[in-house]
Amino acid sequence: MDSRVSLFCPPPSQSLSLYPSLSGLMANHHQSFVFTYGTLKKGFANHRLMQDLISSNDAVYLGRYSTERSFPLVCGPYGIPFLINLPGEGHRVSGELYAVSPYGLSRVDVLEGTSVGYYERSSIRVHRLEQSGAEENRGGGGLVIEAEAYFAHRSYGEDLWTRTGRVGLSEYADTRNYVKRADRPKGWTFIEGIRAFASSN
Repeated sequence: MDSRVSLFCPPPSQSLSLYPSLSGLMANHHQSFVFTYGTLKKGFANHRLMQDLISSNDAVYLGRYSTERSFPLVCGPYGIPFLINLPGEGHRVSGELYAVSPYGLSRVDVLEGTSVGYYERSSIRVHRLEQSGAEENRGGGGLVIEAEAYFAHRSYGEDLWTRTGRVGLSEYADTRNYVKRADRPKGWTFIEGIRAFASSN
């Protein structure tokens, strides 16, 4: 039985009464799930965008989720996090799931530079992380959702994975090396900077 859920078709094996946030979303016509793994998460540099979207009823926080499959998650120059679309490599990655309106999705697209080749948005399956005492279970189980995530653009993603020694993270948590866009060197451009980093030794 397929356990994927859409906003307009509740999973047959689970009642939406167990997930009140999802029930509310159906009434509010939020149309996309977005899995965030980096600076859009709570407490990180770009989370203000999600707060703004929540305030305007263009997003709802659904909780902590993990990818169903493993993916490489690495940090590039200036501590910028990248999820790389190479399923089966790296680790299952933990992050946060939001439901967003079409307007909300367009705002996130702009931040992630999808129209200029910074990141690309693609589908990903995620499941709800189960709490067990003080620990989170990253294994299978829980509600599985077909969401979207922002992956490193295919033009440089695999090179980043090679550059980092094919060693990835299971969660983006350490921001000590992250430099906000406004604080990066003047004249530094994203695409050129990423490609220079990926090709360096």
